[in-house]
Amino acid sequence: MLSIKGLFCGYNGVDVIKEVSLDINAGENISIIGPNGSGKTTFLRAVAGLIPYKGSIKLDGKEIVQMKRKEIASKIAFMSQISTIYFSYTVFETVMLGRYLRMKGGVFSEPSKKDKEFVLKCLDAVNLTELKDRQITSLSGGQLQRVFIARTFAQEPEIILLDEPTNHLDLKHQIELVEYLKEWSQKGRRVVIGVFHDINLAMQFSDKILLFSDGQVAAYGDYRTILDGDLLKSIYSIDIKNYMLNSLRRWESYG
Repeated sequence: MLSIKGLFCGYNGVDVIKEVSLDINAGENISIIGPNGSGKTTFLRAVAGLIPYKGSIKLDGKEIVQMKRKEIASKIAFMSQISTIYFSYTVFETVMLGRYLRMKGGVFSEPSKKDKEFVLKCLDAVNLTELKDRQITSLSGGQLQRVFIARTFAQEPEIILLDEPTNHLDLKHQIELVEYLKEWSQKGRRVVIGVFHDINLAMQFSDKILLFSDGQVAAYGDYRTILDGDLLKSIYSIDIKNYMLNSLRRWESYG
């Protein structure tokens, strides 16, 4: 589905991502981990066609840079980290924004019964149906995060790119979101690529983990490939594996 070869990209003529090559198949969930500044968000922005790049990013055999913006948006949805700037719409209206691409008249058309039902389904998936008439300016950070995730689902893309999707969510909603994303991708042989800081969540969510270090791929594969104590220690400068094992032992001691 997604083939990336020799990718270089960045900002103001400086490459943040350097010679990245990998293939992602339909139905796979990919977690991206790595230290701050390692290129995780820049990589997502390039895949979404939001920044120029050198090399190749092909979706179903077609180069992203040769696709029109509307065509990309019909196949790829990108949810970045929450901005402090947004319009004072209701929850329902905000999620409906994700449907306009699928509506014949676009933003100026009246949503059909089917569109409205689909939006309600997306709201139900993130447990926000009862807040559908609330102004988003009145929501907590966690609630707002779930609204924007529902808007992403409403777009019905083939690929969802999520930049720290569990940020602002409590533990319950983090777990629920991960499970829904897995179900969503498996049903339609779709792809979810998400940036995570929590390695436990990344392991729970993904089929493969992409580990970035200084803009390059340090490792790419299943969790067995990534959970190498020496590898993680060399990148994070801390013994993460031992830290996680000690936390697990504490949980087991309560058994």
